[in-house]
Amino acid sequence: MNKVILMGRLTKDPEVRYSQGKEPLVVARYTLAVNRRFKRQGEPDADFINCVSFGKAGEFAERYFKKGQMVSIVGRLQVRSWDDNEGKKRWSTDVVAEEQYFAESKNSNAGNPAPAKQESEDGFYPIDESIEDDDLPFN
Repeated sequence: MNKVILMGRLTKDPEVRYSQGKEPLVVARYTLAVNRRFKRQGEPDADFINCVSFGKAGEFAERYFKKGQMVSIVGRLQVRSWDDNEGKKRWSTDVVAEEQYFAESKNSNAGNPAPAKQESEDGFYPIDESIEDDDLPFN
C-alpha cells in the first residue's frame, strides 16, 4: 500500500505548468512545510515535502492554494529518476496529491485574532471542561 497523508503550510504559491499533447493537463507543484512531532536540538522544526497535483487537482491548487495557507493532502509517494546534462543519475521523491483540503478556517488565515483557546503542538484544541456530560448530544 502506498498512501501518504500530510498537513502543513504552503511555502509559496504553487508553480503551474501545462503538459504537451492533444489535451493539455495542468501540473501544479508546491512544497508543504510539515511540522515535526518531536524536536531535537540542532535539527529543523519542519520537513519540506515536494507535492504535485495533476488535472482537476492541479487546477484546484492553482486557483485556491496560496503561500502560508494550511492544507491537508492525501496521496501517494512517487520516486522518479533521470540523467542530468552531465550524465549523472538524479532522483526526486514527490507526493502525488489525490485529495486536497483546506486545513484551517478562512478567517484564521486572513490575519484575524487567534482563537480564545490555545492550540496544542499537535494542532488540537483543549476540551472545554465547563460542558457537562449531560449536555453532549451523543450520550
